[in-house]
Amino acid sequence: MNNSPVAKIGIVAVSRDCFPESLSVNRRKALVKAYTDKYGADDIYECPICIVESEIHMVQALEDVKKAGCNALCVYLGNFGPEISESLLAKHFDGPVMFCAAAEETSKDGGLIQGRGDAYCGMLNASYNLKLRNVKAYIPEYPVGTAEGCADMIKEFVPVARAVAALKDLKIISFGPRPLNFLACNAPIKPLYDLGVEIEENSELDLFEAFNNHAGDSRIPDVVADMEKELGAGNKKPEILSKLAQYELTLLDWIEEHKGYRKYVAIAGKCWPAFQTQFGFVPCYVNSRLTAKGIPVSCEVDIYGCLSEFIGTVVSEDTVTLLDINNSVPADIYEEDIKGKFDYTLNDTFMGFHCGNTASGKLSFCEMKYQMIMARSLPIEVTNGTLEGDIVPGDITFFRLQSTADTKLRAYIAQGEVLPVKTRSFGGIGVFAIPEMGRFYRHVLIEKNFPHHGAVAFGHFGKALYEVFKYIGVDVEEIGFNQPKGMLYKTENPFA
Repeated sequence: MNNSPVAKIGIVAVSRDCFPESLSVNRRKALVKAYTDKYGADDIYECPICIVESEIHMVQALEDVKKAGCNALCVYLGNFGPEISESLLAKHFDGPVMFCAAAEETSKDGGLIQGRGDAYCGMLNASYNLKLRNVKAYIPEYPVGTAEGCADMIKEFVPVARAVAALKDLKIISFGPRPLNFLACNAPIKPLYDLGVEIEENSELDLFEAFNNHAGDSRIPDVVADMEKELGAGNKKPEILSKLAQYELTLLDWIEEHKGYRKYVAIAGKCWPAFQTQFGFVPCYVNSRLTAKGIPVSCEVDIYGCLSEFIGTVVSEDTVTLLDINNSVPADIYEEDIKGKFDYTLNDTFMGFHCGNTASGKLSFCEMKYQMIMARSLPIEVTNGTLEGDIVPGDITFFRLQSTADTKLRAYIAQGEVLPVKTRSFGGIGVFAIPEMGRFYRHVLIEKNFPHHGAVAFGHFGKALYEVFKYIGVDVEEIGFNQPKGMLYKTENPFA
């Protein structure tokens, strides 16, 4: 299934009626040309009907971009702009909106007389009017630029727009309450509805019934063959593939039957304690396969972890994973493989781990195994189904969106990397390095009461994620990040 929107941003130029309309017309054309020359025309639509100078024009522009199928909007101040009409344009557009403004091109040939647009000034009034009307809008760090500069701003808005638009059409399907002693992954669901996200909570008994109804499904052999192809030499548990295929088909059919009017789906799944003994396996490998298909599946009924994964998938347009911020790196590994080779202290490093839910494409090598932790108290044969291996080295972004007990949204973002260092451990695991991780761990993760699960996007996407979190209503004071040396956290002891 197509589980992520394609952004189509309508570009609408606005003009104050006491400024030459031609300024906005020509600057809009130059902006569109700059964008298409550099990025192609797939992401944008140029609204040609009118330059918005009045409320009537605003209605016409809205009808045009809606007819064109735009799910995001760029309000472009080609000159000072009509503060009322342009803010109403943003207010009545059903989707994410950005504002940017034209810089002055030249002082030659009267360029700062009849050719001066004053959009630098107009952006101030635009922001004031947006606030008056409680209208959300994305405004770039420096929102005034040349045609080429504004084209780059729009391109940076594309992943933000995708994520914000996607949340309004997302349904999270969960199975079962969180396992005992996992209150850390428990959080109120009211903020989900505030974001426009729908949630369907089911019993794991419902899932078990559906799984049993898929026994003997004619599609199972084809799914098994696909699993065998994916695993290759790592297919160490061939006897369990048929059950895993049955479970995968159960989830995919459940999605189709239960997504309702929603376009996109993510799953918060159950995986223990009774799952293994009743289903006869662990679902980790299936979770990894669905996540690789763009349908994130979180472990341990972690609803906000699932939501975070979905946002990361949409922003990065790539597979993500959900990991425990799990264990420290032993000093011997640091001394042998990290110190002197990478610019990190021991406290900057940690291991990110989960039993086996990371997709094969994000592992340096992979094998189907059993879940060692669970097998300490259960028969090994009911814990088969994990996908184990070291996570691929490279840039990552560790992040999470979370609700507090009193239903306030809180988030963190930290950019770093997975080091090319052997873990000498089990599960889906990697040696992570994040600058100033020790301080971030204490003064964001612990101080702000975040649970142990974090979403991982494979690349540096902090800038886009930060804007997404801001846009959907997370207070900037509640977005933690790994602050550099010399920038104290509010709770950090200055004498330490």
